[in-house]
Amino acid sequence: MRLNQIVVDCLEPARLVRFWAGLLGGEPVERAHGWAHVVPPGWPRISFQPVPEPKAVKNRLHLDVAVDDLAAARSAAVALGATPRGDVRTDEQGSFQVMLDPAGNEFCFVSPAQ
Repeated sequence: MRLNQIVVDCLEPARLVRFWAGLLGGEPVERAHGWAHVVPPGWPRISFQPVPEPKAVKNRLHLDVAVDDLAAARSAAVALGATPRGDVRTDEQGSFQVMLDPAGNEFCFVSPAQ
């Protein structure tokens, strides 16, 4: 068994694929029936499936994106349309910043303890 792709339900697949391609790299691909996907270097395919309802509650699954510089990653993501949620938190594993993509899906930038 292997992970084939990560699928995100959303109202605007074309908008989200451009955000995630801008953040992680790869070329955004818009497909038939409103679907879109990107294959960021070193990641499985991330697909965006159109659904009629907006996001209503907290994610039960989110992506952790490893970065060397939390502040720089945060600034780059905000420039692409993300929103920070709260402050940077630090524990014995390292530091992390919770972010929201343009559709309100949570993801985290993580930086290991040094």
